[in-house]
Amino acid sequence: MYQHPSVLASIDKLKSYGNHFIDATYGELASGLVGKGRMAEPQDIVKELALFLNNNKPLLNKKILITSGPTREPLDPVRFISNHSSGKMGQSIADEATLLGAEVTFVTGPTTNLPTYKNAKTIQINSADEMFDAVSEHFDSSDIIIFAAAVADYTPIDVSSIKIKKKEDTFSIALTKTKDIAYEMGLRKAEGQIMVGFALETNDEFDNAKRKLKSKNLDLIVLNSLNDKGSGFGHDTNKITILDKKDTFQLYELKSKQMVARDILDAIIATLV
Repeated sequence: MYQHPSVLASIDKLKSYGNHFIDATYGELASGLVGKGRMAEPQDIVKELALFLNNNKPLLNKKILITSGPTREPLDPVRFISNHSSGKMGQSIADEATLLGAEVTFVTGPTTNLPTYKNAKTIQINSADEMFDAVSEHFDSSDIIIFAAAVADYTPIDVSSIKIKKKEDTFSIALTKTKDIAYEMGLRKAEGQIMVGFALETNDEFDNAKRKLKSKNLDLIVLNSLNDKGSGFGHDTNKITILDKKDTFQLYELKSKQMVARDILDAIIATLV
């Protein structure tokens, strides 16, 4: 029924009067058939209403490029090197940025944690090289760039075209450095662009974060430590410290990643004033 020309024509007519629609979804219908026509899930309706009704949009007309998730560096057709990043932090930043009016481009490694709002442009990649290419393509047109992805530092030099068989007692893999995306983009950074990085550390947290902030030409860096309970990969919460180029920092309590995302965006907005 939803795809009937009269229904589609009626929807177009109502849209022409300025009405906003929460589109139907694809799935099992009341008739027993499968197709487009299901009512959107209640939680998705609430999120769309929040986006539509929110009048507080300090990031309106700002283009934000966000990287998220892990990368996968292939060994052979069935194996790869990766990490435990879930992409939850990047997803939360994308959703909050959209609510605040930003035009979001979301470049993510393999993860199911994708932006909630359909108007965020999502680019899915696998390897560090693929992420570099996607970021490079959209970097110059972005006002704010947030590097939340956990990108592999090394990738195998040789990738086998066939599955590697278990033979010897030991097995060595020769690795080479991947491109440092934040560093390379820092060299291209234009006046007025804001770059934000992340530093997940296990030791010498502040020293490592400060070094990364300077070497990659970042404006802000978000530090979190695996030593903090409830922080880091996979959790629904995070505990962060935000450092800036003036060598000042702000510590935050353990919060949901959604609230952490808002803290990060508020820190970015403060630099725009």
